[in-house]
Amino acid sequence: MHSSRNCYIPPQVVFEILSYSNDIKEMERKLEFYDTYGVEEYYLYAPESFQLDGWLRQNNHLNKLWQMDGWVSPRLGTRFQTGQGELVISRPDGQRFLNSLELNQRVEQAELLLEQERQRAEQERQRAEQLAAYLRNLGIDPDNLP
Repeated sequence: MHSSRNCYIPPQVVFEILSYSNDIKEMERKLEFYDTYGVEEYYLYAPESFQLDGWLRQNNHLNKLWQMDGWVSPRLGTRFQTGQGELVISRPDGQRFLNSLELNQRVEQAELLLEQERQRAEQERQRAEQLAAYLRNLGIDPDNLP
């Protein structure tokens, strides 16, 4: 008979962000669960304190990483930097992932540029209509220009 446990593929990397509702016992249970079920890398981030903790599977167990500043995930190739009073995560190519505030600013900038482009296009459309009306007043059909 085929065991369902043999078919289970655990996540390779787990990221958790602490919230006020998490307690120490719950997080210890989660760590034990991830250790038991074969997670390769486990990261726990506390945004209030900018504290990042990590564990890496070695010798068939998740072992605590004691130095996270400058740590590079073996599986993902991402770099974690914790020394600037904030968590900075960089892609394997070295480019920094944007945080939610930076992403929101980029979205707002894009929306502003889009609105400016819409207004410019509307002004150009109105100008084209005015030119077409002017040509019609001169007896010239703007739709049949050479």
